[in-house]
Amino acid sequence: MGIIGTGTISRFHMEAYRKLDNVQVIAACDINEERVGEFAREYNIPNVFTKYEDLLNMKEINAVSVTTWNVYHCPISIAALKAGKNVLCEKPLAMNSGEAEMMVKTAKETGRILMVGFCTRYESPVVVLKDMIDKGDLGRIYYAKTSFIRRWGNPGGWFADIGKSGGGPVIDLGVHALDIVRYLSGKPNAVAVSASVYNLIGRKPEIKGMGKYNAADSSEADDVEDSAAAFIKFDNGMSLSFETSWVQNIKEDSFRVELYGDKAGAQLYPVLEIYEDRHDYLTQVNPVYTDYSKDGQFVFDEEIERFTGSVSEGTECTCPGADGLEVMRIVDAIYESAKTGKEIYITR
Repeated sequence: MGIIGTGTISRFHMEAYRKLDNVQVIAACDINEERVGEFAREYNIPNVFTKYEDLLNMKEINAVSVTTWNVYHCPISIAALKAGKNVLCEKPLAMNSGEAEMMVKTAKETGRILMVGFCTRYESPVVVLKDMIDKGDLGRIYYAKTSFIRRWGNPGGWFADIGKSGGGPVIDLGVHALDIVRYLSGKPNAVAVSASVYNLIGRKPEIKGMGKYNAADSSEADDVEDSAAAFIKFDNGMSLSFETSWVQNIKEDSFRVELYGDKAGAQLYPVLEIYEDRHDYLTQVNPVYTDYSKDGQFVFDEEIERFTGSVSEGTECTCPGADGLEVMRIVDAIYESAKTGKEIYITR
């Protein structure tokens, strides 16, 4: 394995790789020479590069994790695929759907694996609910609501620089919510989007008494949205009410996913609950399971075990690049609808 980009998220990947007996990370790359050197020393990685092309020239490498700024996801992933490497690319797959489409096309042409890092798929409540949905417990899912919002959570740095990130909470947090709804409901494709995007509050760096996640490199950039809301229609007849924020005047942070089926409904977060009727009584059921994903590392361990299994054993890729492409089509439509004030119809 090689790791390209040694910021915060790369450490979750590295901790997962080092738990696998059949994996050896032999190279790391970052444009920041000091940071990649420190990373390599910490994890005993023998080969260190500041140019990803040099890492990709190593014939010994079978696969790479791409954990860079969003702006580099596309060029690095395409170069890696063309060099014969399998790729696990962090979310979002790319800056936009055009880039994502090129990545998926290249993976198909080269016969290599392109997997996108939607790690929330491996959270314990998601696994439990997916099993129930696949067995028909909810029936036809016709409506969903999702809200991934923060009161004060702009990470700053490259995240808040649209030239490096492609956007704010829509492309950062929102992609997880969009993927979860698509994944649980059978991966329908979006056909129409009506959205509003707001950039009225800013980063609020003056806030005291609270901590939050911050980008590895500081920056004064702040040209992305604070929040967004959208209504999305899918080709299976399902509709989705979607909202996300980094900075918003709300009581507290929240991640909610609700699905409504003709047999039962479900709330995925903050607690998994199933709503139905039995023997003419309305019921509320809380499935009993061990929530391993309370440990944030767990979902990366699960994701990377599946990725390396696809590479070494040929097992099915659990989160192919095509899934990331469909999410990027929705993201593009959200931004375009907000810009034009019109409903956007998605064509393929």
